[in-house]
Amino acid sequence: MKPAGRAVVFAYHDVGARCLSMLLAHDVDVALVVTHRDDPDENIFFDSVAGLAGLAGIPVVMPDDPKAPALLDRLLAIAPDWLFSFYYRRLLGQAILDTPRAGAFNLHGSLLPKYRGRVPINWAVLHGESETGATLHRMELKPDAGALVSQRRVPILPNDTAYRVFGKVVVAAELALEHALPGILRGDIEETPLDLSAGSYFGGRRPEDGRISWHNGAWSIHNLIRAVAPPYPGAFCDVSGDAGEQRLQLLGSYYRGEPARGDRARIYWERGRCHADCVDGERLLLTSLALDGVLLDEAAFRARFGEEIPFN
Repeated sequence: MKPAGRAVVFAYHDVGARCLSMLLAHDVDVALVVTHRDDPDENIFFDSVAGLAGLAGIPVVMPDDPKAPALLDRLLAIAPDWLFSFYYRRLLGQAILDTPRAGAFNLHGSLLPKYRGRVPINWAVLHGESETGATLHRMELKPDAGALVSQRRVPILPNDTAYRVFGKVVVAAELALEHALPGILRGDIEETPLDLSAGSYFGGRRPEDGRISWHNGAWSIHNLIRAVAPPYPGAFCDVSGDAGEQRLQLLGSYYRGEPARGDRARIYWERGRCHADCVDGERLLLTSLALDGVLLDEAAFRARFGEEIPFN
């Protein structure tokens, strides 16, 4: 079958691998894949775009700087019809965005214009949103600002972790791209300008941003725990005792709106389950705890802390 046209793809992560697969399924001639080297300090729990490109026989480059002249020269020589960016982590310059004949398109993991910027799924869960999704939009120099081409929504349930929501967004990304791709390949798409004043922009998150404040209520603490739960670095607080200061990681929680059993913030075990009473009078069920990276069961908790860990 004759290829639909020639594309260059900038991609990483699960969304990158799945959307690259979608282009190949539609017979797009992907002339080059630009991706990242895996960071040895990052938990690589996702699919490899480079591995998929290798299976498909597509040349792969991993530039430290995508704005370097060598990459631009290569794109100019390819003369692509389209450029696609699927979870590529670096901003592209105007010269690169100008190389495709029929335009550049980006797939973003939120319902734009909400949650423009970095790690949009984690931010949406942290803020207790009830839905998110995936948006395909035309690329401009300003990040996540170009006209909307296709969008698909997914629910965020009260006890979904960011990782679970990410799995939903991967499917939403496939569906958004599948819906728009025939029109893109024909050169016939409907575009809706984004009203950026109705949205929001967020930066990246660091492991230190998982620190819990026990001055917050149960829903807020639960949202932080599930927004950064594994495979992300996890929520934590520091506790002191005879062994000195140690890091207590709250790796999972379940929210039911239950009333607290006490009148102050604390962690304790009751009937074989671990709970956190919070300052707003509600409590959380804590489903996974670790102390300095070692999982903590009830016996180990009581041996280390006694009946409870109080927080002022």
